[in-house]
Amino acid sequence: MSTPQPASTSSAARTAIIVVAAGQGTRLGAGAPKALVPLAGRPLLAHALDVAVDPALAATVVVVTPPGDDRLDATVAAAARPGVNVIGVQGGETRQASVAAGLAAVPEARRVLVHDAARSLTSTAQFERVAGALAAGAVAVVPGLAVVDTIKLVDRQGRVTSTPERSRLRAVQTPQGFDASLLRRAHASAAGGDVSDDAGLMEAAGAIVQVVEGEERAFKITHPRDLERAERLLAELRPGPDEVFDVEAPAAAPGGPRIGLGIDVHAFSEDEGTELWLAGLHWPGERGLSGHSDGDAVAHAACDALFSAAGIGDLGTHFGTSRPEYAGASGARLLGEACRLVREAGFEIENISVQFVGNRPKFSPRRAEADAALSAVAGAPVSVIATTSDGLGFEGEGAGISARAVALLRPAR
Repeated sequence: MSTPQPASTSSAARTAIIVVAAGQGTRLGAGAPKALVPLAGRPLLAHALDVAVDPALAATVVVVTPPGDDRLDATVAAAARPGVNVIGVQGGETRQASVAAGLAAVPEARRVLVHDAARSLTSTAQFERVAGALAAGAVAVVPGLAVVDTIKLVDRQGRVTSTPERSRLRAVQTPQGFDASLLRRAHASAAGGDVSDDAGLMEAAGAIVQVVEGEERAFKITHPRDLERAERLLAELRPGPDEVFDVEAPAAAPGGPRIGLGIDVHAFSEDEGTELWLAGLHWPGERGLSGHSDGDAVAHAACDALFSAAGIGDLGTHFGTSRPEYAGASGARLLGEACRLVREAGFEIENISVQFVGNRPKFSPRRAEADAALSAVAGAPVSVIATTSDGLGFEGEGAGISARAVALLRPAR
């Protein structure tokens, strides 16, 4: 198998990554989309996007979510970063239909990498091997591992019909990379089917599929035992207590937990067309809050509490007006980025609690929804409560909303 060099930045500008996250997780017994199943406190999809959303790999990332289900939307929104356009589209009833929906969302892409969100621990190096082979001229690329067991072909009665030569067998993984126009044609010619391997469609269309080196950590999380294996692997990959963290981020302090406080205040916008976003939720018909981003005081207070506990600055340090890429950004996106920075600084998030003060909106009917949305983004428990100020202060006068948050962190082990 060849080992191509990583793709160039110019190649990335013409590349899109499709992350398929439309599975229902039936075999995991999750009762929710597989991509929402927590791994080390964060959804499987969040781990996959940590690597896939990289401007050095692709300019656009499309996340294909289950049809009729918006529970992954907050995780998708939180994954955005400068230089990469992250969008979500709803998939179909089959994997093939879901990939086709992802392809339809990137009609201008010249190269496409298709990745399974259930292979959440796939490394950047594996993406680079696939992208590099495409940039070198291949039209279809798959990562593969040599098979160590002897494989038998059997009939429907379980009788052996042949024994393939093991040295020529490969266990195929993702991401799989393709010339986008050829993949679109292959999907169009096979419309209505259900092929689980896009490289198989390309083979059927007569394309030559190149294999690059795969990796053990890119296994697919399908059963509870796979999730346990992933938890163990993540524990092994975390820096040990004697290892040095990124020099730009302080190492986690030894010993016990750390607590941070955050406060954020936003006035209601004078523009009646501004919509209200609060606690990660859209509030139709409610007047919006002013601010550099979307004015979500709840999410912003949570960010400040996280930064305070970790000792890595504050909201203005990371998302202030000097950072134009965050103008108009959603509170969910900022919270997701804050959680990533805190984890990079060597901390794990135990929980975040937020209380906001304001006359409106009426919060109690959507409290559970807000908790679920922000918890999915943070990969840790987030609870939100609300109160009024009995007519006192600017909140009582209806001029705006304030929020106070507490975050509990502990050093990563």
